[in-house]
Amino acid sequence: MAMETVAIVGVGLIGGSFGLALRKTGFAGEIIGVSSPAAIAAGLKRSAISSAASLDLALIRADLVYLAQPVDRILETIPLMAAGLRQGTLVTDAGSTKGAIVACAEAHLRAGCFLGGHPIAGKEQRGPDAADADLFRNRLYVLTPRGPDTPQIGDFRTILSAMGAHVMEMSPEEHDHTLAYTSHLPQLLSTALAATLAHDGDIRLSQVFGSGLLDMTRLALSSPELWTSILRTNKREVEAAIDAVVQVLIGLKANLGESETANTFEQATAFAASIRKRAPAKP
Repeated sequence: MAMETVAIVGVGLIGGSFGLALRKTGFAGEIIGVSSPAAIAAGLKRSAISSAASLDLALIRADLVYLAQPVDRILETIPLMAAGLRQGTLVTDAGSTKGAIVACAEAHLRAGCFLGGHPIAGKEQRGPDAADADLFRNRLYVLTPRGPDTPQIGDFRTILSAMGAHVMEMSPEEHDHTLAYTSHLPQLLSTALAATLAHDGDIRLSQVFGSGLLDMTRLALSSPELWTSILRTNKREVEAAIDAVVQVLIGLKANLGESETANTFEQATAFAASIRKRAPAKP
């Protein structure tokens, strides 16, 4: 591929996994880490990166800049790149919302080209120690191109395919609407369930349960700091998703044990079965 030097800004789970996956494709160039000292040390130990530099120095050398920070940090980093970004450098991100990030890039990045991205992959663990070269394999990777296609964007698609990712393209607006229902709403429902049980205060609620509760509360283990910026930058779409599920719950409450409840269960069962058929196999 044409890219010889890659800078990963934010050497955590996603950034570290991108570095490891890039090496697994056969990439022999330099992978520069821009992150905290602890993350850099762990990234070097794992060979997810090959060197470290400040953001300014990394921009001078990088053909590809991969922003793998939380959403709020990406929004802070993009304006800092404006002065030092070289013409022809591809900047892409792995943020969980796209509208605010793409708009920020359009406002600040005049040189180079920007490609919004979101790997639909992750773990409950965080940091470079949890990085996995196969994290993106058989997982959806959404790209949200806004401008014209470029050779650099084509190279990046080739990289993702070599990593085993399934690339899908949509607009930033389509992404944020879709993920509000398929990612952000599940997170809030899991959090709400766990918070409801915690508020009840009955000790038996933490003693008498099965795998269903473990499945339903798994997402509640996620970092609140990470999710605060995700929800803030997709507030309108998430509010609409919450309103939709509240209406379904109100209907279930009003018709407990009635035929209307059975109809809702049947619809839910059919949809749940359909998405499981489409779910990618684990690597």
